[in-house]
Amino acid sequence: MATILAIESSCDETSAAVCRDGKILSNLIASQAIHQQYGGVVPELASRAHMQHIVPVVDAALLKAGSTISSVDAIAFTQAPGLIGSLLVGAQFAKSLALSLGKPLIAVHHMQAHVLANLIGDDPPAFPFLCLTVSGGHTQIVLAKAPLDLEVIGETIDDAAGEAFDKSAKLLGLPYPGGPLIDRYAKNGDPLAYKFAEPQIPELNFSFSGLKTSILYFLQKQEPGFIQENLPDLCASIQYTIVQILLKKLKKAVQQTGVKNICIAGGVSANSGLRNALLEMGMKQGWKTHIPAFEYCTDNAGMIAVTAYYKYLAGEFAGMEISPSARN
Repeated sequence: MATILAIESSCDETSAAVCRDGKILSNLIASQAIHQQYGGVVPELASRAHMQHIVPVVDAALLKAGSTISSVDAIAFTQAPGLIGSLLVGAQFAKSLALSLGKPLIAVHHMQAHVLANLIGDDPPAFPFLCLTVSGGHTQIVLAKAPLDLEVIGETIDDAAGEAFDKSAKLLGLPYPGGPLIDRYAKNGDPLAYKFAEPQIPELNFSFSGLKTSILYFLQKQEPGFIQENLPDLCASIQYTIVQILLKKLKKAVQQTGVKNICIAGGVSANSGLRNALLEMGMKQGWKTHIPAFEYCTDNAGMIAVTAYYKYLAGEFAGMEISPSARN
């Protein structure tokens, strides 16, 4: 049996989880509401909050799991990518803990962990599977052949889908974080009310910069009060366009690979429009779709823990000289 303590601190969520033999025993998150007043995450404030939260969150995760720090077999942490100040807090804490306890250290890539979050639960997808990974900073299609054999076969060439949601929300005058608010308003709107540009990018890659420009120019042409009067329809149309861009590429990936086990991951996978559209397309195309629970979609240590479990089995440990990286 292997018990792993995992720490996630890549952005503004301080999270700790305990995993035993691939099963998540606890997964706790401390959020940082302070960023809302600034309209986005302030890196310096995020790293300071991590320093305040990390010890109580780890203690609470161990307590909920019924574990003690001495019973842990390895310490895992998010090594990349993310905000460098935030990553440093988690990395230094994990390294110090591993060194003081004489336990092995496991470094985890944040995007790999998002994909493997699909393995949490009683009905994980069978390999190989395709995973549409969508977050504020990344948009990828990943071919997962085994837990530690992942291949990116498509990715954004500019902005990510999550960024398109948040910046569109800002254009609509919605507060940060705007993506979930677009999802909420879209439930009462007509997704076909307005049409926005869909970039024509070759192969399996994505682009969302043109879509943002299309939305900006459309709104600039409208009369005062237009946004407030038509907010649900605008949100529904923006969400529909982003979701269609994502699913058209996913459908193309299925055709190219022949893989019909389909998953989604990342913060945007919590979007109800995307989840519902994926299930509907999966039924029409004969796919076997898998959608992780909401708590494993956004940044969380549970996904770091399950990834670390497979790295533990493979003997993939990190040395004390390892350092976090803001980029991939």
